[in-house]
Amino acid sequence: MIIYPAIDLRGGKVVRLREGDPNRQQVFSEDPIATATQWVDEGASWIHMVNLDGAFAAANDNLRILEQAAKLGVNIQFGGGLRRLDDVQRALELGAKRVVIGTLAIQSPETVIEAIERFGTEAICVALDARDGKIATHGWQEQTDLTPIQFGREMAERGVVHALYTDIQRDGSLLGVNIHETIALAHNTGLQVIASGGVSHMDEIHKLAQSKVVAGAIIGMALYEEKLTLAEALLAAKEA
Repeated sequence: MIIYPAIDLRGGKVVRLREGDPNRQQVFSEDPIATATQWVDEGASWIHMVNLDGAFAAANDNLRILEQAAKLGVNIQFGGGLRRLDDVQRALELGAKRVVIGTLAIQSPETVIEAIERFGTEAICVALDARDGKIATHGWQEQTDLTPIQFGREMAERGVVHALYTDIQRDGSLLGVNIHETIALAHNTGLQVIASGGVSHMDEIHKLAQSKVVAGAIIGMALYEEKLTLAEALLAAKEA
């Protein structure tokens, strides 16, 4: 299981939002590249980077940060505001190893097929972000009637391999990742599911890894508030 330390970008800073709410923000660093360097030095092979400004359709310079971070030699999974295939292509050209698309996949499912044909299955990850059991879009500000399993199966039929599942109400909360729903999603869709939202302690990492069906876990607030260390999480993921 791959551990992805998270770097959420807003206004050129590393932040965390509680439940994705732009009005409930905490700043952890003024220097995203220093943060990325720290995670690389501590053993990260992947970093999950989110352009929150892009998700909220705000002007930003976060692609420049992606480009600089990619030069550190770490794999970067990048998402946030990628609403067209040209946006996906640009992020990949600037150094992202894989991009996460959510709103685009909901609004134009057939575009996902084109994205996979153009960029390959390993370059595309679909976001299954849910609030109250239903998929949310547009920076989690809008709700659909689709469940994660319904949408996940639809994406798998279109050739998607990688999916990112976030229980929005747990994100940035340290309330604990939704282990049951994450494992159920992997079992019911066959997707390589990455868990996100609320990871708070090592026991959750062990349980996700021991499931043998969860492909990865994104850790944000727990690292920034030193509830656990990246080294501990990497070891737990490796030993399971």
